[in-house]
This record gives sequence, structure tokens and C-alpha cells, in this order.
Amino acid sequence: MNKIIIIGGGAAGYFTAINAKENNPDLDITILEKGKDVLQKVKISGGGRCNVTHACFEPKELVKFYPRGEKELLGPFHQFMTGDTFEWFDDRGVPLKIEDDNRVFPEANTSQAIIDCFQKAVEKLEIKVLTNHGVNSVYQQDNQWVVNTKEQVFKADKVVIAAGSSKKVWELCETLNHSVIEPVPSLFTFNINDKRIVDLLGISVPNATVNIVGTKLEASGPLLITHWGMSGPAVLKLSAFGARILADKKYQYNVEVNWLSRPTDKILNVLLNLKKKEPRKTVILKSPFVEISKRLWERFVKFSDISATHNWADLNSRQLENLANQLTKGVYNANGRTTFKDEFVTAGGIDLKEINFKRFESRKHKNLFFVGEVLNIDAVTGGFNFQNAWTGGFICAKALAEES
Repeated sequence: MNKIIIIGGGAAGYFTAINAKENNPDLDITILEKGKDVLQKVKISGGGRCNVTHACFEPKELVKFYPRGEKELLGPFHQFMTGDTFEWFDDRGVPLKIEDDNRVFPEANTSQAIIDCFQKAVEKLEIKVLTNHGVNSVYQQDNQWVVNTKEQVFKADKVVIAAGSSKKVWELCETLNHSVIEPVPSLFTFNINDKRIVDLLGISVPNATVNIVGTKLEASGPLLITHWGMSGPAVLKLSAFGARILADKKYQYNVEVNWLSRPTDKILNVLLNLKKKEPRKTVILKSPFVEISKRLWERFVKFSDISATHNWADLNSRQLENLANQLTKGVYNANGRTTFKDEFVTAGGIDLKEINFKRFESRKHKNLFFVGEVLNIDAVTGGFNFQNAWTGGFICAKALAEES
């Protein structure tokens, strides 16, 4: 009987174990989890509802959401894709639903539905799950793998490392001659202390364009003002794609924001037309752009050197240009970052050149596999990191199920 040890009791570890055992019931599978609880990221994901995947059904489109792993995941996504994720959970009594922003959740609206599905499967399939079993070392001996924990020593024919973003496990992988790309944070919000946005907590715009001054980094989407600065999909996407560049800058950089995602000259034309059509109206009283709330508009007006009593007719060309610039190319100084909710994601991990993505197997050691965030793969927010776990787990499981 083939013995398999899976290091890590998270989404990737569970999905790999369940699919492997379903493919080959003769496998003896044990999941080792260092903590006292399993599936902790599943539990807190999506505000406790578990953002299972994203409603993007074309592999070529899906890979674009992965700053690291785009090229490597294209082949795997042709084998197990978002549609397969829907079918997999539906077959096990957990139907999924697509929300307006294309994020996908269980219809039950709770992550417990996913956790219960996994726990039920491992019990039925007699997969052993051992908590408080942190792994201290992994090495080969007599064509077998030896896995040491504080509690006991395990021997296995195949080992899967699915321990997520774990410094200790990455160090362990280095003892196996694997290269680890140094991890840096991804998916974070920008700390910005600027009088133009202070005290505007909760105000958002539906489609801003944000770029990091002096780089080619740019992203568009909803932008949210928070008590520590700026967040929302546009900022989070930028933080993911710019993870390494922003780390090198020690999280001190300038952010240019086009709050309307429209060219400055077109916005200036709108303002000039208002001056002609409504000369006697007070500028500060109403935003002419539905996307810009009254309070945010008041700040832009104030910082364009326009007083609370100015009518449109009073404005000179400099003031109009100032206002157009505030709306389309305001520069804000970012100093520091804040983790997005509890979803701490890192850019970094096992060098992808060392992995055979047809099997998610090490190119350096036969019968050693890696799935999930332990690899140098990460994505923007929206269910993509879980899809990587499901796809990698499914393909790895097929390789584990083969008779050695």
C-alpha cells in the first residue's frame, strides 16, 4: 500500500488528499497540520463566507489575475478550471453561487459548508488528519521519505508539501536543495496620510485608475478611502502586481490617482461647459460627476484654491486646471502598508522553474510534490488563490494515485 504524507491541513492539502484517495482507494494518506485547527484560511476567507473561486471560465483570461504563476498555470487550468470547481462542490452537496462582482461563494453563505464538505470526505475516505504535528525535517532514506515531527516519525512513499506561506517549511525545502524566492507581502492597502482624504472613511469611487509614480505599475477599478489611506480592488491589484517593486521601495512611494479614469482634457472641458451653462451656481455645492461624492468634491474644490463662495463664473483658467488635475492626476504620498483584512498573501516561495506542472512534482526529487501558496504563485483578491489550490491539488492527486 502506497503511503502518502501531506504536510499542511489547509485548502490545498485537503483537496489533494480527497482527490487522491478517490482516484485510488488503496492509498494510505495522512495529513499533518502544525496548528491545533485545520482549514483556518478557508474559515476566514471572504469574511467567513469563503470566496471559493472566481467566475472566469477561460484559462487564458484566468491566468491574467496571477502576477506570479501566469505562464505556469495555463496548462493546469486546461485540466481543472473554475467550471470543474463548481461541479466538484456541487457533486458533494455544496452548490456555489456567482455574485455581482464575479466572486463565487457557497450558496449556504458560510465557509463552514466547505469545511464540513472536506471533513465529511476525509472521514468517509479514512484519511488520517493529525493536528499539532509541525514538521521538523524531511529527508530520503532507502527510497522512502522520512518525515519527522515532534510527536513521531513517519515514513512515506510520496510527500506533498502544502503548508502555505510558512517560513519554517520554506527553510525545510531549502534543505532539500530547492530554491525559495524570498517572500514579500502581496495584497495590502496603501497607508496615506493626506488632508484631501482624511476623515472620508468609507467613501468610494466605482472606477479609478491608480499608478505608482516612476514605474509602469497601473491598475483600474473601484477605490475605497479607509481610515489608514486607500484600499479597494484597484489598490489591491496594484499591490499584488507591484509586490516586489513596492517592497524594494520599503513601502514609500507616490501614488497618482485618476478618480474618474478619464483624460484630464475631457474633464477640463466638462468644467468649462459648466462655467458657461451655470455661471451663477456655487462650485462647492454639487459635484458634476456622479462618481464623486459631495464630501470628496468639497475637498477637491478646496485644494484647487477655490473658496466656498466662488461661483462657476468666478473661476479663472488656473483654478479650473487645478480642479481638473485634482480629479485626474492627484499625487498622494504612501508611507507603509496595512494587511488586507485577515487575508495575508505573500509573493514568494518555491522557484517555479523547479516544478513539473504536469504533475506539480519536484524536478529535483521524484515523489516530492508542492501545491498551493508554498509555491511562488499568488493572485489578486477574488477567489483566485483558492482556484490555484484546487487546480494544483487535483493534478497532484492524479499523480499520487498512480501505482509506483
